[in-house]
Amino acid sequence: MAVTIKDIAVYAGVSYSMVSRALNDSGSVEETKKKKILEIAHALGYVPNQAAVTLKKSRSRNIGLCFSTINPSTSPFVLHNVLTGVYSVIGSRYHVIVKAMDIHEPGTLNRSNFDGLLIMSQGDWDGEFMEEAWKKGIPMVAVCRKSSFDIPAVVTDERAGMDKIMDYLLQNGHQKIGVIEGDPGLEVTKLRHEGWKQAVKRRGFEWERIPVEYGNYRYNSGRMAAGRLLDCHKDLTALLCFNDEMAVGAVNAISERGFHVPDDISVTGFDNLDISSYANIRLTTVERSVTKLAVEGTKMLLSYMEEGVRPDDIWLENRLVVRDTVRNQSMIQVL
Repeated sequence: MAVTIKDIAVYAGVSYSMVSRALNDSGSVEETKKKKILEIAHALGYVPNQAAVTLKKSRSRNIGLCFSTINPSTSPFVLHNVLTGVYSVIGSRYHVIVKAMDIHEPGTLNRSNFDGLLIMSQGDWDGEFMEEAWKKGIPMVAVCRKSSFDIPAVVTDERAGMDKIMDYLLQNGHQKIGVIEGDPGLEVTKLRHEGWKQAVKRRGFEWERIPVEYGNYRYNSGRMAAGRLLDCHKDLTALLCFNDEMAVGAVNAISERGFHVPDDISVTGFDNLDISSYANIRLTTVERSVTKLAVEGTKMLLSYMEEGVRPDDIWLENRLVVRDTVRNQSMIQVL
């Protein structure tokens, strides 16, 4: 069986991408590490894949960053974090071309235009685009969501993350909770819905009694949804929001009605975007680092492009980030 970059990486105790850079004399690798990698490659009898070598000579140096759609509801915070993650890995070695898959013209994808694609898909409706890329043999890596196609992915457990933060609200004595969900047509919304419902059922509460409003993951939709919940359900003690941007909108809706966070109403978010740690908000949230997802996805794509071997999927853990927007309701009830 032919020796691959993966084998060399295991023996050397370094990443696939570092092995690739050392073998191809591209990018910055410390001289001692480079020497060690080359010695291991020689000892193992590594022979470069000639098809891959030929392909490298005709590369476009373009990587496609492909979103389901790009429109006014697209979060600039997410776009910024994804691009930050991608460029932190590739530097100036590749150009990044941002594409919206929903306006793609069938038949226009070509390996001469793209060396690889990072797929930021929100649903199976992107299947036509991915199928064309698949048939053209363009390496793809899915970021944030696994695809129905057999392509490597870097993802987090959305269901477990939302379970975690709803459980935190319940632990703090909140029983009158309103939920602000995102677009119900998106898979991420369905997974996060299952997550909070799972936490509520496990603690013996009736999830059907929890009021739900919907936004589109943007600030103003969160503000409007929070307003509807607060105006219709006067006894709410907490709002669980499906992302940080809507949570910030919810905080403002609470303030507009003369209430305070968390003294009167607690608020939680999801994603741990930069806005969640602003001094005047300090939002309790779940960290699903889009930047880290993009970093790992880009590393995986470069390895796939260089070696031609499908990398294994990567699951990144979500963690609860406790700040200042949740009050312990149990303590209040005791007092």
